[in-house]
Amino acid sequence: MACDEILQKFKLYETRSNFYLVGYNKARTIWHVLKIDRLEASDLSIYEDKTIYSEAECYELLKRVHDGNRSTGGLKFVTKCYGIVGFVRFLGPYYMLLITKRRRVGNICGHIVYEVSKSDIITLPSPIVRSNMAYSKDENSRYKRLLCTVDLTKDFFFSYSYNIMRSLQKNLCEEKSGQVLYETMFVWNEFLSRSIRHHLKNTIWTVALIHGFFKQSNFSVLGKNFRLTLIARRSRHFAGTRYLKRGVNEKGRVANDVETEQIVFEDIPDEIPAQITSVVQNRGSIPLMWSQETSKLNIRPDIILHKDEEYKATRLHFDNLIMRYGHPIIILNLIKTKEKKPRESLLRAEFAKSIHMINKDLPEEERLRFLHWDLSKHARRDKNPLLTLGRVAAYALELTGIFHCGITSEAPTSDSSGQTFGESSGDEETSTDDMAPTVSGSTNAENIEESEPASFRRKLVMKPIAYQKGVLRTNCIDCLDRTNVAQYAYGLVALGRQLHALGLIDDPKVDLDAPLANDLMNIYERMGDILAFQYGGSAAHNKIFCERRGQWKAATQSQEIIRTIQRYYSNAYLDSEKQDAINVFLGHFQPQQDKPALWELDSDQHYNLGRRGHSFTEDLARSFIKRSFSDGNILVENSDPVSINNGGTENVSLGLPPSLQSEEITELSDSAPEISATDTGLSYSRFYPTLPGRQLFPDRRHTLLNEFSTLDESHSSNFLDLDWLSSSGNSCEDDIYDRSSIINSTPGNNSMENVILTDAEKVETSLDHLDNSGILNHAGTFTDKFHQWVSTEGTFCF
Repeated sequence: MACDEILQKFKLYETRSNFYLVGYNKARTIWHVLKIDRLEASDLSIYEDKTIYSEAECYELLKRVHDGNRSTGGLKFVTKCYGIVGFVRFLGPYYMLLITKRRRVGNICGHIVYEVSKSDIITLPSPIVRSNMAYSKDENSRYKRLLCTVDLTKDFFFSYSYNIMRSLQKNLCEEKSGQVLYETMFVWNEFLSRSIRHHLKNTIWTVALIHGFFKQSNFSVLGKNFRLTLIARRSRHFAGTRYLKRGVNEKGRVANDVETEQIVFEDIPDEIPAQITSVVQNRGSIPLMWSQETSKLNIRPDIILHKDEEYKATRLHFDNLIMRYGHPIIILNLIKTKEKKPRESLLRAEFAKSIHMINKDLPEEERLRFLHWDLSKHARRDKNPLLTLGRVAAYALELTGIFHCGITSEAPTSDSSGQTFGESSGDEETSTDDMAPTVSGSTNAENIEESEPASFRRKLVMKPIAYQKGVLRTNCIDCLDRTNVAQYAYGLVALGRQLHALGLIDDPKVDLDAPLANDLMNIYERMGDILAFQYGGSAAHNKIFCERRGQWKAATQSQEIIRTIQRYYSNAYLDSEKQDAINVFLGHFQPQQDKPALWELDSDQHYNLGRRGHSFTEDLARSFIKRSFSDGNILVENSDPVSINNGGTENVSLGLPPSLQSEEITELSDSAPEISATDTGLSYSRFYPTLPGRQLFPDRRHTLLNEFSTLDESHSSNFLDLDWLSSSGNSCEDDIYDRSSIINSTPGNNSMENVILTDAEKVETSLDHLDNSGILNHAGTFTDKFHQWVSTEGTFCF
């Protein structure tokens, strides 16, 4: 559908027996009418008039409806709205969710992006019908209140003409519209909108909402203006709160899965930019079967690692990442290397082992790249850990590249060999939000629209110049605080390359001390705070950012303490209800009469984590409407891993044109067990101890290249511990809050693994595993090439 045909504004009217929703386009030349039955007690009955009306014809129709219903009160105006979020039913009537206010937050090549400012929930049956209904005691007091707990005015975004749920590269390289867009992993009202979309076979009445972060800002460099857009899309799969959603589930979906996209283009007043660039990165929980029990007595609950010997769920997760982004997948793991009592280091060891196991079954060019760097340790010891993270970012961008596209504008009737991006829409929101409740035939617009430049009314033709292939996936324990710092470092390095590609700077680098770097840091800091509130219940811990700004140390410490307390309170007292609300909103739980209520279940893990087969609530979801699979949902019902080459039946594209879909990046490959090339010690990330280097690599030699060191090829590994990138030593100061963390499952539970070992057993098992796996004799193609690449680059700024 062309942009000038999209319905962007709506008026809701009611009679005693029906709702009438009138929708019209921005130019007010196309009018449609939707009728919703109010006499149905518990069924959804919708009729769409296929006639396209003019404004006068539509008001004439409404006048006739009003005249025909005078005996029962006539036609009454209810509200003005900007789209339907969806419909939902619990144990009583159906409800309709509407967006009643919106706020413009950005413009991507003329396509306006809005944030929800106000929403409303409308009960469909008329009061007469409701008076005869037998209400469940939980209908209004519990379920409806849970639905309203999900505040749509906080960080929900949409666009009528731009597919904001997809990256710029996918939008330009794949022509997709309608139902398939709602079935992607980033559309949060997929379940709520499913009934009307499937019934009407179109999406003109609904808007697709993403949840996360959106910020667009204007900057200048060397006297040239450019616009930067930062988008964070939170996945609806395995979504929830910090301690109730951890790790990966059996379908390969991880908690706190967020796709971050940075779009940059030159800002030319009243003109479409000639070029546009974007880069995508990903964050997500450590893809292992692990969990933490919420505790009101323990500020840091113990970590429980569940048994998954073949790492089937982990394999599914990376299979899905490859389907979404292509090769290579670069993993930056920021959790702690060494602790007095194993906690994060337990997951680090198991994560490294899982990557090694997965890579053994993959050809060299498709293997995962695993990088580890203990950010907590180096943030305490290094003056500027961002320098090291910048080197990692530069390395990742060398492998994946960025998306770069040229733009030309043509008259709508002209032909083009490039990809048509659609006609731009210059809709502006004004301060007039009230509409007179009238059914007269007046044609005066209730909002005065700003005029748009002629170039914005032309069809945009995109001609891609370069593509991004692969992605950098970053994680820490929560994927909030440390992860956000690393994502900022990546965004800053990417920004230099984006500005260079646009021809705005000569050198593809932005210095870490430049004012532009500080401006970008503020945006990423804001994004980190928003994502942390959504998942963790408080703003992010931004100690590194505060130090960059020169903030008083005592003030920073006070801020960190307050945020720790806020996060603890939210996790201990608020998250359970918040998780229930998310499960209701996303349709993960759908109540039924004479079945257990949501709050009567054992916990949220009962139907979302680590169980074979299907739980009660999963069966409920299937019995309502069969869920549509999305590019976040791998099509498997058993626990066998899906092969990317032949096992995946889901049609998920990489966002590349067909000619490039089969291309592989082969410059660097391979990864295996993790190593540290420092003089003082070497650690292998299967178990806990850090072992002296001579015990494992007696013949190791050291070559000093600037501050870097390399390993002898015959003894190097394919995992890379980035501690050697730092000039600090290998000693590790443990966090003062570290405590015992390994709590094991109850005896007899086959889904968990007892992992308590004595110190002697840990060392012995680690050495035995190293010897049996043949890791010590594995040539390190990946590590060697990484060392070679860094040594040739030398020390560089962002």
